[in-house]
Amino acid sequence: MTDKIARLKYLDNSFEVIESGTHVICAVSGKKVSLENLNYWNVDLQEPYFSYIEANQKREKKV
Repeated sequence: MTDKIARLKYLDNSFEVIESGTHVICAVSGKKVSLENLNYWNVDLQEPYFSYIEANQKREKKV
């Protein structure tokens, strides 16, 4: 598969692939996150995060 952004639906403990791809873009840093390494997201906002650092920054509204 070529380098393509995936569209996902973020669920409580998993995500559902809506449109296939190789990665998503972190909502805070803009970094690519491969689907294999995607561990952090916000279900309510439907946003992915690169790591716990970006997730925490978003939660604290520092961004």
